[in-house]
Amino acid sequence: MKRKINYKYIIVALTFIVSSCKLNQVNPNAATDQQILTTRAGIIALSVGLRQYYSTTGLANIMLTPDVTAREVKGIATFTNTLEVEAGGTALPTVNGNILAYWTSMQTEMGMCESIITNAPKVATVEPALLSGIMAQAYLFKAMSLAELAMAFEQANIATSITDPVKFVPRAQVFAEAIRLLDLGITTITATPPSATFTTAVTGPEFDLKNTLYAMEARINLMAGNNQKALDNANLIDLTKTSKFTYTTLSPNPLYTLYNVTISYRPRDNFGLPAGLYDTGDLRYNFYFTTPKAVINTDPVVSMAGFATSQTTSIPVYLTDEIKLIQAEATVRLGGDLNAAVTLINAVRTQTTGDPFGVNAGLPAYSGAIATDALLAEIYKQRCEELYLSGLKWEDTRRFNRPAPPANTTERNRIFYPYPTQERIVNPNTPVDPAI
Repeated sequence: MKRKINYKYIIVALTFIVSSCKLNQVNPNAATDQQILTTRAGIIALSVGLRQYYSTTGLANIMLTPDVTAREVKGIATFTNTLEVEAGGTALPTVNGNILAYWTSMQTEMGMCESIITNAPKVATVEPALLSGIMAQAYLFKAMSLAELAMAFEQANIATSITDPVKFVPRAQVFAEAIRLLDLGITTITATPPSATFTTAVTGPEFDLKNTLYAMEARINLMAGNNQKALDNANLIDLTKTSKFTYTTLSPNPLYTLYNVTISYRPRDNFGLPAGLYDTGDLRYNFYFTTPKAVINTDPVVSMAGFATSQTTSIPVYLTDEIKLIQAEATVRLGGDLNAAVTLINAVRTQTTGDPFGVNAGLPAYSGAIATDALLAEIYKQRCEELYLSGLKWEDTRRFNRPAPPANTTERNRIFYPYPTQERIVNPNTPVDPAI
């Protein structure tokens, strides 16, 4: 698809992105694209904007549609889009609005990142220690967007274009490009550590760029099957620190809006896991869920708590225990010390206090077999309960070879999404849709 991003409505604290075409109504006081991309203030504003867009519009898609597909959430409204995603399988058409929104939001995010990567180094007034942070953050969020596309589609583009239809590559190549960008980000901030100005003007104190880069390296390398590199990067993360997306009433938490205001979707009870797979007595249940409960079309559902409790509740970019579970999984898959993996699993299972986000399991220590298959099954279960609604479970079902449709839809109702009709109309490079 040929894409045009209009930057006229970007301001420092909040970003409004208009894709594909310009608005007919022009604000004469708005900054022009030229001013945004060629001035220090404009580059800073766009850098704030690309993170703000991902944390609102991006997460609104990441933490909704794939979570319905992975059976963590149930669509309860009678809107066509909701019903189609809930049904999944061959009932999910290429014209579904949720799939289009997911696809488009990641394309828009990529476009903003590419604009920074291309233009920021050309602005002479952006000092080196500010530029390094700005560039690394753009590498980071483009990589995160690419990974999201690779988790949902068999093929995707690795760059956007405003002149030519984008080309598609297999998802393994999309993951590889995401990892390349993360490597660039780490190299950039290692060579020139970002200044205090970068933190003050761009990220704010709650977002930790360095640790987030390492966390995404660990996460995406694990998805790509690069277990040693996943483990190496996980070991570099400072687990005493956190990284958060923050919100205000003007830029509210998207989970709160989705699950406590519009309420077209509700969490499936017991993390959406089939009987026998979830842990009874798990303290994380009362962290993520609250009453009232209900049964809708034979499916027990609950209400959302966790990171959706208010308009201003922060959402972690990654959880500390995700890193421990990455370490455990990579160790097992590499044929490493299985007892060390059990220690990491127990660090997640038995924690009753001290998690920086309050996600404590409070379970007994692992008592199963110290064997590869048994430990991977335990890690999958812990990921489902710890990382609920993170948008990661669908990819986990593939990596852990969980039951798959059409024969079994208990843990996912699609293998990959079809490509949006709107993309196919304008892009002759769009691949054939997967069967399911």
